[in-house]
Amino acid sequence: MKIVLAQPEDVAKLLAFRREAATWLSALGTDQWQRPYPADKLLETIEAQTVFMVRDGEVTAATITLTPEAEAGLWTDRELAEPSMFINKLTVARTHAGQNIGGRLLNWAGGRAYRAGANWLRLDAWTSNEALQQYYLRQGFEYVRTVREGGAVNGGPRVSGWLAQRRTGLAEHCFEDQTSDPEALSR
Repeated sequence: MKIVLAQPEDVAKLLAFRREAATWLSALGTDQWQRPYPADKLLETIEAQTVFMVRDGEVTAATITLTPEAEAGLWTDRELAEPSMFINKLTVARTHAGQNIGGRLLNWAGGRAYRAGANWLRLDAWTSNEALQQYYLRQGFEYVRTVREGGAVNGGPRVSGWLAQRRTGLAEHCFEDQTSDPEALSR
């Protein structure tokens, strides 16, 4: 399997990928990702070169967004002063579930963040998805806190405010990385 940078022509594929994940999450009893993700926002992140795809031949096996930009209102000024990269939208295709692709992708992201000069790999997870939170804890992340206020709509309740982090570092991931070296963080 190889890791590649997503391209603008991948938007439809990645939106369908997310819909598949939302259907699976709904069957598990969570409301995570039930609102459609805006194609224009996805295209912006692809054009910013922060969306990566794991390909198994011609099949998309997983995707992850890795960015130096934190979502507003989640991390303190002190935390934001620390060199960090942030994970969003980690998704593994149901056809590839059970192969530790997510864990390997987190290792890859931690190595990429380390090479960019980050000390921390950080994420926010759905506040009501305890199974997802436990998954990240098993992957070596440490719980930081849960932010419940300051959501996107009128400062209302935040649905993805469970915060966790782990130190960056090089780790085995067994992917063929076909991406260029990351840009150094400017902090």
